Amino acid sequence: MAKVGYVDVTPAVDDAYFKYLQPSDRFVFSRIIKKQTLFSYKKKKGLSQKSLLPQVAEVWATFSPEEKALWATVASYSNLTGWRLFVQDQCLRIVNDMEGSAVPSELHQSHVGLVHIEAPASEAKIVQYHPHFYYVSKKVPKTKSQYAPVLVNEDFTLPLTISLNYSSDLTSVAEGSFAKFYAHVWHSYQGADRETDLTIDLDPQSGWTSGEATLTDVLGYVVRYDLYFHFSGLQGEFYFDNVSAEHSAQNWVRDPFCKDINQGFTRAFYQIPKHWAGVILPEGSYFESIYKDFD
Repeated sequence: MAKVGYVDVTPAVDDAYFKYLQPSDRFVFSRIIKKQTLFSYKKKKGLSQKSLLPQVAEVWATFSPEEKALWATVASYSNLTGWRLFVQDQCLRIVNDMEGSAVPSELHQSHVGLVHIEAPASEAKIVQYHPHFYYVSKKVPKTKSQYAPVLVNEDFTLPLTISLNYSSDLTSVAEGSFAKFYAHVWHSYQGADRETDLTIDLDPQSGWTSGEATLTDVLGYVVRYDLYFHFSGLQGEFYFDNVSAEHSAQNWVRDPFCKDINQGFTRAFYQIPKHWAGVILPEGSYFESIYKDFD
């Protein structure tokens, strides 16, 4: 087998090259592998039998135009089409052995974030860091499954608006209990470092609802911010979705739709920070993304 350090593909052979070859593990053990383009009848049959799309399509076909329009409306909150959101949602139901179809909601779609607190724990705190520079994982355009680390320059400016949708079933077990989602903002004034919190107080007992807060001005100039969920003196479960921290006309929250809030990155993606990291997570508390039915 020939080993090379670099391949310069000329435009004349570009189409033929990518028709039959593809990169594999570009970072740790970079190599080129054969692209599988021909499938036997047996393999095609096996692939179709593994696919959940036929089952999903059968259910979708029974929906009225009004039901499909409702899915399309709800899907806009997740930057998807109605069909794509339904496929995502229905596949999760099938995999989790759940009957029927979900009722589409504007407040949560598909996966949601969960913070769970039970005895002996009565407190939990998680953070999403937002330094000036950090890496994120981005899908490589025109590829099916390739991702690459991309450096983000988050030039923080005010106003800052934070918001979320949430549902909570938390019980107070200590005096002075609280639940809050907040942005901790660092700013500088007359040579001194200062800190300001932009806070949304969360109702410990609530069905799905929304919260929003805006910070328009601080003393001096802003430096950076981090996002926190903090629960103290409480036990139970807290669910959230559609998280936003908007400034400079953009939502900067990583994983705003809670597909995998506890996702970690390894190997060539080691420099990418976790979507959310534990600050206070005693035994009995944890956080993750889940799929479930809500009343």
